[in-house]
Amino acid sequence: MSVESPNMASSSPPLIVIGASAGGPAALATILQDLGSPFPGALVIVQHVDARFADDMAMWLSTQSPIPVRMAREGDRPVLGEALLAGSSDHLVFTGSSALGYVAEPRETHHRPSIDVFFESVCHHWRGTVVGVLLTGMGSDGAAGLRRLRDRGVPTIAQDCESSVVYGMPKAAAELDAASEILPLAAIGTRLVTLTRRASGAFGGMAYD
Repeated sequence: MSVESPNMASSSPPLIVIGASAGGPAALATILQDLGSPFPGALVIVQHVDARFADDMAMWLSTQSPIPVRMAREGDRPVLGEALLAGSSDHLVFTGSSALGYVAEPRETHHRPSIDVFFESVCHHWRGTVVGVLLTGMGSDGAAGLRRLRDRGVPTIAQDCESSVVYGMPKAAAELDAASEILPLAAIGTRLVTLTRRASGAFGGMAYD
């Protein structure tokens, strides 16, 4: 399979991909509030949550956010100014250059949906600009995937220890040198706005510093 550069110019909106686990809902609400509206990008979120409660979480996040949040459905594409939340015990992945879907494999992953599996699919398929974020959570899911994104030249952010409810996943990312920036929760939303607004042209690339 050929691997496209995530930062190749395209007609896709700038994309923020976020992984979170324990403590994630409150952290996500804080970030979404800080993004403001209109937000010049699209978001896809993988939060470790039982699939039975994913729809309720999406609805709750929408009440906390100036931008709409809904569960990702098979075939959805990221949309400017909207956040999509993984809503199945299967893995949310990009199945093509911009379409999302759910897959059962790999079955041996401890977490379902897996942040690592999703981030890996971003590396393989997403052709637009992207920023990767890993928030509070137990374990290490997402750390290796964030490292893969950073290796592709993508800006990557991990939540810092002091603001994390559980400093497991962000710590694993820091130990892998997967994060180009380690930030307190209160600074992440503002940084995402800054990075996304630097997209040049009609979603045609992003200048990073």
